Amino acid sequence: MQPAQIEKLFDDAPAHYEEEHQWLFRDFKAALNRGDIRAAEPDASAKSGWRANPWVKKGILLGFRMGAIADMSIDATRQPFFDKSTYPVRAFAASDGVRIVPGGSSIRDGSYIGRGVICMPPMFVNVGAYVGEGTMIDSHALIGSCAQVGRNCHISAGSQIGGVLEPVGALPVIIEDEVLVGGNSGVYEGTVVKRRAVLGTGTILNRSIPVYDLIREKVYTATEAEPLIIPEEAIVVPGSRAVSHPSGAKWGLALQAAVIVKYRDSKTDARVQLEDLLR
Repeated sequence: MQPAQIEKLFDDAPAHYEEEHQWLFRDFKAALNRGDIRAAEPDASAKSGWRANPWVKKGILLGFRMGAIADMSIDATRQPFFDKSTYPVRAFAASDGVRIVPGGSSIRDGSYIGRGVICMPPMFVNVGAYVGEGTMIDSHALIGSCAQVGRNCHISAGSQIGGVLEPVGALPVIIEDEVLVGGNSGVYEGTVVKRRAVLGTGTILNRSIPVYDLIREKVYTATEAEPLIIPEEAIVVPGSRAVSHPSGAKWGLALQAAVIVKYRDSKTDARVQLEDLLR
């Protein structure tokens, strides 16, 4: 796969897409499915430990440009579906080692799903996403476009891992290995959750919400240059912070925040490991 070919086709769109262009995109999408290329990848030189791959995002966007609306209905009358012909539901075989439990889940073509991944219905994985080996995606969970999820994570029921497809240079949401994302949590806007962190039920993380670390006495926020970064093994729960504006103080208002209340210990590990019975 040559990045220059994808970038040229994206930047200099032809009047008509020829067969050679279609084959280029098919090869690109197959590489996404294999995990050979990724929308973002580890980079030890970056503060976040990750860097985006703009050319990969351009290739994904190229697929939307090249595709035409096609009938993908299971039943044209009772369950009609229409989407871009370039992004059908991804095909799997039992030999892939992925459990997709019956009940209405959908995984879009052009995403990597590692061996041992468990998909509980209904859930959705969007194009460009990467889900590492052994991860569980629970019911009503979303893995957004280009989101990167590591190995042996648990994305609990109702959680949303936001995707960042545009702008192409922006880092997508990163969930590193062995992270537990509690139910009804949301991680958005390129936030990086480092390995073995735990997000309590209902935790929301984005560029606007500060994270207060009670243990290390620090406050973590995003900057123009860097995303919000949650430290390794941090236990994060929903919190609030008082509004300093006089009217806010008068009315007793508070804004959303997140709080690191501890770091992982043996009790945390024992609780997280209970899910192994489901595998």
